Amino acid sequence: MKGRAREREGWRRRVSTKTGVRLFVAWVLLAGAATPQARQTAPAFERREFVIHDFRTESGVVLPEARVVYTTLGTLNPAGDNAVLLPSHYMANFNGYNWLIGEANRSEAAGRAGAVDRALDPARDFLVLTELFGNGRSSSPSNTPEPFHGPRFPIVTIRDNVDAVHRLLTQALHVNHLRAIIGFSMGAEQAFQWAVSYPTFMDAIVATSGTAKCYGHGFVRLEGQIAALTADPTWRGGDYTEPPVKGLEAFGMVWAGWLYSQEWWRQELWRTNAATFDQAWQAFRTRFSADANDYILQARTWQRHDVGTTAGFDGNTERALRSIKARVLYMPSETDLYFPVTDARYEQAFIAGVTFTPIPSLWGHTAGAASNPADLKFLNEHTTAFLREAAHPPR
Repeated sequence: MKGRAREREGWRRRVSTKTGVRLFVAWVLLAGAATPQARQTAPAFERREFVIHDFRTESGVVLPEARVVYTTLGTLNPAGDNAVLLPSHYMANFNGYNWLIGEANRSEAAGRAGAVDRALDPARDFLVLTELFGNGRSSSPSNTPEPFHGPRFPIVTIRDNVDAVHRLLTQALHVNHLRAIIGFSMGAEQAFQWAVSYPTFMDAIVATSGTAKCYGHGFVRLEGQIAALTADPTWRGGDYTEPPVKGLEAFGMVWAGWLYSQEWWRQELWRTNAATFDQAWQAFRTRFSADANDYILQARTWQRHDVGTTAGFDGNTERALRSIKARVLYMPSETDLYFPVTDARYEQAFIAGVTFTPIPSLWGHTAGAASNPADLKFLNEHTTAFLREAAHPPR
């Protein structure tokens, strides 16, 4: 038995190392365009793990060990009122919010004209940055041993992720209240779910390029990407012996048509990142190099998101949105094809304490992660002002 345990631990470490390297490369590409912001060197944040034993997912499957990778910046103050949660987006790691964090960019900004002040500062805030299940670092198909390895890993929901992070905060970090939750894309999905599942746990949420439900259009888009990936003959139902390279290439090309807006392509804003049009679109062929089962797991998590299916709301998304007590800064991108601004405008009508501020950008989905200087400035200025007002609401 001891020999088997050592063998399993060795297997975990080998898988974790390989997937971690692939994931970091993937995140640099996924975070939007390779703009000056995205190209900056990532700070060396300390990787930590929170382990939950016998974690029961919403599907009923129990994982013997569920691991949440996270990091923290700053210190929880004596009053316990300076904590901010930043949950990760699709296949990202905890470096996905460097565009919001002052310390992460201090060396870049020092002495430079036009440098943007950041909304968050570890000298003032206690920042908790968490990673979704399925990203290759937290528990995922690629790093979980049998009987849940690969395609046998259970589909987890946004609520499963919120449940796990709630345990991390309250049990390991002794955080019982959050100043704010700030999320981009699937991070925004988590922020909305937090506001419904734990309505008094936070003062405010900030949601960029993400909605409280994945609507039919988004579901079909994700299903198209999954179909492209799994059409590769080497897929073998997810039990591939080598990466389904052609499927990953097709996955990337479907992604290419959705990530940015039509005007982004027509106005040739791709010239920010590539010398020629061929370089711009061909780059998507090799954009995805992480584990294929991980990509699909997180896509399934994304597809199933709906705050209305939270216990007590009987599938009624509007009623769930009306239950939100936290103040909400809702910032959809005006040109997002993943989470259309029309979906966000529909949802905001049911949220009592909402500030609805669409991002005036041609950069599509990536606008919500500051993929260009104008959006970087817009997001930080509006987030800073909102958090300041939320901390001192008018009487």
